[in-house]
Order: sequence, then C-alpha cells, then structure tokens
Amino acid sequence: MYSEGMFLPAQVIQRKRDGRALTEDEIRMFVLGFTRGAIPDYQMAALAMATCFHGMNTEETLWLTRAMVDSGQVIEWPRGGAFCCDKHSTGGIGDKTSLILAPLVASCGVKVPMISGRGLGPTGGTLDKLESIAGFRADLSLAELMRVTERVGCCITGATPELAPADRKLYALRDVTATVSSLPLIVASIMSKKLAENADGLVLDVKWGSGTFMRTREASQELARAMVGVGKRYGKKMVALQTDMNQPLGACIGNALEVREALDILRGEPGAADLQAVTLALAAEMLVMAGAAKDVAVAGEMLHKKLASGEALRKFEEMAAAQGGDVRQELPRAQFVEPVRSSVTGVVQAIACDEIGYAVIVLGGGRKAAGETIDRAVGFERPKKIGEPIEAGEPLLLMHHNDPARAMKAAAMVRQAYAIGPAPAPARPRLICERIV
Repeated sequence: MYSEGMFLPAQVIQRKRDGRALTEDEIRMFVLGFTRGAIPDYQMAALAMATCFHGMNTEETLWLTRAMVDSGQVIEWPRGGAFCCDKHSTGGIGDKTSLILAPLVASCGVKVPMISGRGLGPTGGTLDKLESIAGFRADLSLAELMRVTERVGCCITGATPELAPADRKLYALRDVTATVSSLPLIVASIMSKKLAENADGLVLDVKWGSGTFMRTREASQELARAMVGVGKRYGKKMVALQTDMNQPLGACIGNALEVREALDILRGEPGAADLQAVTLALAAEMLVMAGAAKDVAVAGEMLHKKLASGEALRKFEEMAAAQGGDVRQELPRAQFVEPVRSSVTGVVQAIACDEIGYAVIVLGGGRKAAGETIDRAVGFERPKKIGEPIEAGEPLLLMHHNDPARAMKAAAMVRQAYAIGPAPAPARPRLICERIV
C-alpha cells in the first residue's frame, strides 16, 4: 500500500512514542491509511496512546484535524445564503441548551445546521433527548440535513457517514483504549466534524467541573483555546464561552424531562436562571457573529422578543416536523415520581455532578454499552443547587422512574453525590467564567 520512500506506520508510532513532533505528511498518511483500512486498528491505537502520553504541538493538532476533515466530504452550502453558524458543547448534566438555541437563533434569520451526539458516559446526548419526541429522526442523510436546514433554517442530527469518517473510526478505538482524554485527540474529534459541516462560524460552550471530562478551569481553558485556534486557522469565526458544570444545568436531568423543560422556555415561560443565562449568552454570540445584532445587548433583546412572541417555539415545531417528529404527542412519562430525601440538615456544599448522570443511567435513561435501548421517561427534577439550605427529610430532588429496584440504587447514588455541611457553602465561581476568542 505504501510506496518506497514513505514512512512506515511503525516509524511514525516510534517518533511519537519518543516524544518527537510528526510532520503533516506523516499524520495525513496515518489518518487516511487508517480510514481506508490500510493501517490496522492496533497501530492506530498505539499512535493514539503515544499521543496521549506526549501530546501534540499546535501545528500537529491542526494537521491531525485537517486530515480527519479530508477523510470525507465537506458540505458546500449555497452561495449568497444566510450566515451559517453552529454551537458545540463539551457536554454536561442537564445541558439542553441546543434544543432551545437552534430554533431560537434560526428564528432571527441565522442558519443553524447542528451536528450533535448521543450520551457519552454520564453526560446526556442531544439526539437521545430529541428522540423522546414521537417520530423524530436524528439520523438524517447529508442531503436531508442540507434540505431541512435550507428550508427551515435549523436542523439537529447526528454526523452522517460522509463527514469526517476518520473520527468515527478513531473515537471507537479511543473509547476502549483509555485515550479519550487526550487534548489534541479531543480537539481533532470535535473540530473535524464541525469543519466538515463548513459553517461560517462556531460558538463553543467549553465546560469545566464535576459534571464534565475537563474537571479544572485550567484544562477547560486550554481546550477552548486550542479549538478556537484551529477554527481560526481554517478561516472560521470563533468564540468560546467557558461555563461552570459543577452542578446540573437547569431544573431537569433526563431525556424527555429535558425536552419538556426546553419546550416550556420556548413557550416563553420563566425557566431556571442558569439554563436561560447560558443559552442566551451562546445565542447572543451567534447573532453578533452573524452580523444580525451589533452587540450582545441588542442580541439579547432580539432573543427575548422571539421567545415572548412564540416565534422560537414555532421554529422548533417546524424543525421537528421536518425531521419526522410530532410535538403534539405526549412525551414519555415515568410511572413513578418520588422524592429522594436528605438524611441531614445543612447547606449544599458541593455536588458530584457526574454521579447524578450515572444515576440516570442506573434508572435506564442512558447506555452502559453501545446499542442499548434507553428509557427516555426517567430522570430527575428540581435538584437542590450548591449554596441552598436543606432540612433532613426534605427532597434533594424528585426522581422519575419505572423500576423500584433501579430507583433504590439511583437514590443511594444521589445521596452520595451531595456534600451537605453546617457551614455556608464556598463562594461559587461565575456561571460564565471567560470569553475566549
């Protein structure tokens, strides 16, 4: 497969194993060879592990991303159309911002083709949430993705086979070789799909804390800067907001429950302050980036009007219908709703937010293995937040479930996740910590 004079895969692995930088040709050869099947999984896994140990410099990360983009097709949007902008979140517990943001921004005249994912570890997946809507299709073809986006103004679907196929193959290896947390591999994975989507701009929600894989602000900041840097090198408009994920976002955790919460906000009803703040901040950045508003203050006024008028809700309904969904049908509801009560009196000091996500999986609302069927009705509602007082016997949250045995295990996990003490809670960091451009 390789002509004389080209590097052998083992030589490339050895160079990275020894901590040396790779060339663009070496990276490209490796990625495209792996995508075609010429380089076997075990050699790609070896390179991924070597990268996990030694990292990549800025140029290597760009070249890796570019090779992954070039492993498949790149969408060509019609010339002269509306500004095309997407949003990506690095994942969190209760994060349903995409469900609100895509139709809200589209109602302001900005095109939003959003490629999303399923649940990963304890974090819920946007596609799993949307599939709580009867008939909703999150597996559109590339042609359907483009058609819905052009006709409706927004679309939320999974990555199609044509876009960055190298990422799909590589991620499956990373998931089973403990290399998911490698920063250059994360950057290339996220950005290759977004760059293949070929939007004019991208707004990133890069989270940190106990409910995401970047536990510290420093690690999250490094990831945000790396992704913004790659996007700008590609000529895209880029903004990242660093947000706090040390507690669940909003009032609901779980697929159908989160859809219901998002629809309430789209109807103009008052929602959880933290969810509204993050969603509107991201949406405002998209409008300013697209030139639809001169600054975030003006953008905020536009967004509030679209929510109050019902235009954002109608756009969501239009998108859902275009993707086969019927929002008139009742969302799944659990058979049982019961409180998980605190055993102590005090103030919520901290929440092991990922444990709340894992408790949803125990209830059946997430996957322990790929391909598992999930119960979209289960989850939690109205969780106590950090700094809130609580009495012994008072609910930490409400649990929606269909299986008492699973519920008993999940309730124990929730109680373990909450740290409650007699002293006032430590000062909370800002919800939106930093803006990175």
